Amino acid sequence: MIQAIFYKEWIKTRWYWLLATLFMIGITGYSMLRIDRTIAIQGIDHLWVVMVQKDAIFIDLLQFVPLLIGILLAAVQFFPEMQRKCLKLTLHLPYSQKKMVMSMLAYGVLALVTCFTMSFIMMGVYLPQHFTSELVQRILLSAAPWFLAGFAGYLLVSWICLEPTWKRRVLNLIIAALIFRVYFLAPGPEAYNSFLPWLTLYTLLIASLSWISVVRFKAGKQD
Repeated sequence: MIQAIFYKEWIKTRWYWLLATLFMIGITGYSMLRIDRTIAIQGIDHLWVVMVQKDAIFIDLLQFVPLLIGILLAAVQFFPEMQRKCLKLTLHLPYSQKKMVMSMLAYGVLALVTCFTMSFIMMGVYLPQHFTSELVQRILLSAAPWFLAGFAGYLLVSWICLEPTWKRRVLNLIIAALIFRVYFLAPGPEAYNSFLPWLTLYTLLIASLSWISVVRFKAGKQD
């Protein structure tokens, strides 16, 4: 059954996933080209000095990209399903409803993992050619909260889309906006290092919110 659910979600989101992955690759590649251009004009020594003295990490263009990709994936996956009232049919399948909803969310998380992994692979291949392992680690750890924000964006917007009433959706949207802020509170490099395990757990726990919306949907809540 899980394979069938994954296939159904893949059919709904495959074109968006492809475009999102290509966009992720493109924006990451452009960030690497900017580093190349800076090295060509000002030299690698200048780049190292700026990184150490001014806390620059040179991939700032990526900051809100994972969040945007996660938000749009949730909208593509769940909003049409709610508009066409397909969720009711899905929940009547001979399978645990909670497992079904969690499987749908797991599909989205895995889709984001594959998309975001492309960016980390590109940075992992390119950055060591110009920076020491300590500086590469500094860049990747600084970017980690941005990618966690992408997963949070997906899970929170899924929660909003699955909510059956518009009034509650507006309230959920306000709550989601406040939660998003947590991932961008500290702009300095590696500012989240000690908090990253807790931020990861915090992100995973957000998945439980979608079940609240489904329970309200099953209870017949509507505008």
